[in-house]
Amino acid sequence: MTHDYKRNGVTTLFAALNVLTGKGLSMTDQLHRHQEWLRFSQNNRSQDAQGQATAPGR
Repeated sequence: MTHDYKRNGVTTLFAALNVLTGKGLSMTDQLHRHQEWLRFSQNNRSQDAQGQATAPGR
């Protein structure tokens, strides 16, 4: 990559599948850095901790 690289309207899609529940999780963002991936990952973990994305019967 050079210093003049631009994404020109490209959107990044982060997606994950919870195989226990079959629920898909997704997030779109204009940037594609590790900070966005960490935010997506933390959001999924917080949903799991709140019981929103846990397996049935748990």
